[in-house]
Amino acid sequence: MEALPVDYILEFFDNFTYMTFSNGRLWTGCAALIALILGYQLLKQFAPNTVAPVSRFFDRHPLIWLCIPAALLIYFVYVSLGWNLWVSLSDWESGALEASYGWGGFDNYIKMFTSAEFWPALKNTLLLFCLIPLCLLLGLGLALLMDQGLRGTALFRTLILLPFSLSFVVTGTVWAYMYRPTGGVLNSFLSLIGVDVAGAMKAGNLMWASSNSTIMISIIIAMVWQFSGYVAVIFLAAIKNVPVNIINAAKLDGAYMPRIYLKLIIPQLKGSMGSCITILAMYALRSFDFIVSLVGYTTSSAWTLPIWMYNEAFQNNNFAYSAAISCFLLALVLILILPLTYWTNRRK
Repeated sequence: MEALPVDYILEFFDNFTYMTFSNGRLWTGCAALIALILGYQLLKQFAPNTVAPVSRFFDRHPLIWLCIPAALLIYFVYVSLGWNLWVSLSDWESGALEASYGWGGFDNYIKMFTSAEFWPALKNTLLLFCLIPLCLLLGLGLALLMDQGLRGTALFRTLILLPFSLSFVVTGTVWAYMYRPTGGVLNSFLSLIGVDVAGAMKAGNLMWASSNSTIMISIIIAMVWQFSGYVAVIFLAAIKNVPVNIINAAKLDGAYMPRIYLKLIIPQLKGSMGSCITILAMYALRSFDFIVSLVGYTTSSAWTLPIWMYNEAFQNNNFAYSAAISCFLLALVLILILPLTYWTNRRK
């Protein structure tokens, strides 16, 4: 008999409770610490004399309150990263559900670099960086258009920013319906303007996200749609920060607006451009849920490093191998993002 939805919900909460509260000592210590902090705050509010020495100590050392969030950050971020690195070097065998943390060497990394899936996944991951120049050009054009002060600019700004406010899952699902070869929005529109969609589909064209040759282009187009409005708003804010007296002085000297934009305004957008590049690069490297919602995680032609890592971990139960892929992805993020961040802060 097929399980009811309520059974899945109960099973989810059972697993969540087990995963969250199985370590009784940890959560008992956290509860005691929270109770201690609350008790101190109550005594400080209603009986300050009883905790006066402690209050004076905290007043002299206010940074001590940062120890708790710092400990949480270290545990849930850096300790987790270290654990993931150790798993990638462990002897945890493929397909084994029971963890093994013995030393296994660099076999998983050798296997990763020699795998037939590595270079296509890396190529697709880096191919997503194409959205950066496309979003910058389109966003700059939209920002210059909104800077003209035309009627309805406020509504237009809201509409172009709306895609960025949507989650990746919503955007991927919407574009999946738009890309459908039969009944999809794009092919239906092409049929209305006289394109022989049926003939093109028989020849293997206009398949969009259903074709291995155009699937990455389709993903990039959808991502550009989602992020270009955000870039446009950032550029527009930077344009508005350019001093008006400088623009007026250029107009008095006889400069036309296209030349003012090209020589005066756009060069002052380097700081905003650096921030946009960094944010777009981060989203390109971790666009897992977007691609899964659009084409699924079984389409190997659209595999990026995050999707490949997910498949190895949760489809093949190859957790050590998956940890090695995630460590390589982290190294790739550091190599690509840190120079961009340094350049952005240096420009500012």
